[in-house]
Amino acid sequence: MVGGSAIRGSRVGAGPMGEAERGDAAPRLYVSYFCANRHETRPAFAAEAVVPETWDCPRCGLPANLDSENPPPPPKIQPYKTHLAYVKERRTDDEAVAILAEALESLRARRASGEVIY
Repeated sequence: MVGGSAIRGSRVGAGPMGEAERGDAAPRLYVSYFCANRHETRPAFAAEAVVPETWDCPRCGLPANLDSENPPPPPKIQPYKTHLAYVKERRTDDEAVAILAEALESLRARRASGEVIY
């Protein structure tokens, strides 16, 4: 066999993989989390680790918690806001009228002075 390798899919220096080579695995704790779509997720944690109250469901992305009877509700999706919507949150109608009047006055003054306005 020309140019072939006796050991395919291996790298130089690779040895046998197993518990004896890597040492003993740490004790694990499997915890069940439940989402609103009734998916159960069981991630593994180290036995001495602090288990989080919530976990994201890998199947649907919704938040999940430890209570199978009362999973957390799906988050409310906020609709896309335009720039105008954000401006209206910060300014009242009276403020908007005053700002518009000031801008128009400035434009009219520039036009009266002969300045080119694009």
